[in-house]
Amino acid sequence: MTIEMPLPTDNSVRKSLSTTAAHQLAHTTKSEPQMQGISSRWLSRALPWVQVAGGVYRVNRRLTHTVGNGEVEFVVDGSRARVIPQELRELPALHAVDDDQLLRPLAETFVQYDLDPGAIVTEFGNPMDQVILVVHGKLARIGSGEYGESTKLGMLSGGDYYGDEMLTDESAIWPDTVKTVTRTTILCLSRQSFDQFLEMYPELSRIRSDATDATDRSQNAKGEADIEISSGHSGEPLLEGTFVDYDASPREYELSLAQSVLRIHTRVADLFNDPMNQVDQQLRLTVEALYERREHDLVNNPEFGLLHNCDLKQRITTESGPPTPDDLDELLSMRRGTKFFLAHPKAIAAFGRECSRRGLYPDPVEFQGHRAFGWRGVPLLPCGKIPVSGTQTTSIMAMRIGEKDQGVVGLHQTGIPDEYEPSLNVRFKQIDDQSIMSYLVSCYYSAAVLVPDALGVLDDVLVARRAD
Repeated sequence: MTIEMPLPTDNSVRKSLSTTAAHQLAHTTKSEPQMQGISSRWLSRALPWVQVAGGVYRVNRRLTHTVGNGEVEFVVDGSRARVIPQELRELPALHAVDDDQLLRPLAETFVQYDLDPGAIVTEFGNPMDQVILVVHGKLARIGSGEYGESTKLGMLSGGDYYGDEMLTDESAIWPDTVKTVTRTTILCLSRQSFDQFLEMYPELSRIRSDATDATDRSQNAKGEADIEISSGHSGEPLLEGTFVDYDASPREYELSLAQSVLRIHTRVADLFNDPMNQVDQQLRLTVEALYERREHDLVNNPEFGLLHNCDLKQRITTESGPPTPDDLDELLSMRRGTKFFLAHPKAIAAFGRECSRRGLYPDPVEFQGHRAFGWRGVPLLPCGKIPVSGTQTTSIMAMRIGEKDQGVVGLHQTGIPDEYEPSLNVRFKQIDDQSIMSYLVSCYYSAAVLVPDALGVLDDVLVARRAD
């Protein structure tokens, strides 16, 4: 029996030169070194950069009478929360109390309440009978419209306080109804407890007269020292004299920096430069890394980062978790001339889902030659440097930009020695005994918010998908 074997189909018997052998004589086409860590860096591209010749930028403002506009902090031990006594100075009426021996027993007078969603904390029109400190959770402020309809006036969240007028005005009433949205923990100081405290510590009773004196100072709606102006008069009345008062201690921003030392062996720099120069490629990738760090610092740096330098009165929270059109409308309404939103890509996706859920499909917005997702004609730019917490919450920023518009500006200094790019220089350091060259690469930058309402932040933005 004869069995015919099939002809070999592999490359064991070749009739021509293989590509493996051929490429030994060929010149391969190479790409430049790629870097996955390069992002769009929209914040750096969108901000107008101001030249800071002296290395320090001073933001001069009109004198503003604002006290106690910060967040109250707490110590949480298991299920029990206590307000830090010194944090009570964040309440306007207690701002000038510098005696910790008074604040400590007052802090211990607050009583903790754990509330379920839907609980009514205050009712409109009732006597203001307590001061409320929000430890954790969300509460909605609900008012009554002109025709009796219910309207949402705002949200309260952890660190906020409410009802502090009770400390200075015995006849104060609740201006609206406050209702819990989530499980909430609050600390309350009742009027009865406060009156008993004043009997024990009569020296604290001066806060009521101090508060009255503070309200007598003439100021506008933004808290700035008022400018006396007369209008609508006739004849020759005596006009009031005036002047524009300045803040005597304006904030100064010193340029920050990011640096790195680039090391290259001289043999590599001398011999391996065809078709691409090794030193140039090493510098290019190092500069990209520095720019990524600059973008991160512009958002997150505790000294000048925008997330940490937003005025507390310009921070709001989402009503239900995911970012809704109502939330962005509220953020837009807090300032004039909002130039753009800045959000993590996950937050943009979450907003898109909420729009689709409502049957809304916003038109793209043109921004610097690119078509971007937007809302109300304002582009929503992606920024992966905005952090997303372990609970899948993040923040969305909205800002007005430019010195002319009293907005947010980036700070840098051009014309520095050995400048490689604007406000970035490369300096040759040395060649050590191991034939390794060193270059110091430095980038100088900062950011400034010229007036508080130039920057707003929407906090507690839930980016996780709904279970349903």
